[in-house]
Amino acid sequence: MTADTSPHQTSLSERIADGIVDLIHAGKLQPGDALVSSRDLAQRFQVTVPTVREALRRLEAMNVIQFRHGSGTYVDAGIARRLVVNPHGGNTDVDPVLELIEARIVLEPPVAGQAAARRSSAQLTALEAATGNALVPQRADERPAIHFHVALAAASGNALVAETLEALLHVRARDQIEIRRRYDDRGRDHAEHVHILEAVRDGDVDAATTLTRDHLVSIRDALVAARDEQVHS
Repeated sequence: MTADTSPHQTSLSERIADGIVDLIHAGKLQPGDALVSSRDLAQRFQVTVPTVREALRRLEAMNVIQFRHGSGTYVDAGIARRLVVNPHGGNTDVDPVLELIEARIVLEPPVAGQAAARRSSAQLTALEAATGNALVPQRADERPAIHFHVALAAASGNALVAETLEALLHVRARDQIEIRRRYDDRGRDHAEHVHILEAVRDGDVDAATTLTRDHLVSIRDALVAARDEQVHS
């Protein structure tokens, strides 16, 4: 076993990742700004270059940095998050796709109600722009610039709520892709988003809450039906 794959070295890479985040904040770097090279970071922290690269891979998984082939390493949007997700969570016996949509049914409807009560004109504009996402096919792990449900959470006026939902969708990105694969009714998805938008625009708290819940429940029910059909086929 090499030094860089030992439990001690894994712990060290976590500490180096924390140190890199501290450097980003100390340097007031913003998303899109370049980091120094892995070799420079290794010299700064007095560790090997592979250890630095492992730390950077951890940060990439959390959307804190991004690698650009042939260009270097850059700060990514995740640096601004106050909630950091764990990309290394273990598997469970629960269908992860259904687990995700059930969690969203619990979280999102009351947030939509808050959005109807508190939305600003700028947040409504962002939500309107995101309603068309459902009509655009997405490939693999491609994500829209503005996710409709994240924009809906942002309209609640609580930045931490929006960050929480964005982090959830980010760390469960594979499950989101599977949801899109199993539930491929873009016309219905778009129509329901439009109805939610209208309720938020009208300031109708009850309608925004109910429509969001019904929307997510309809997706869950379609996923359950698809799973059951596969089991019995």
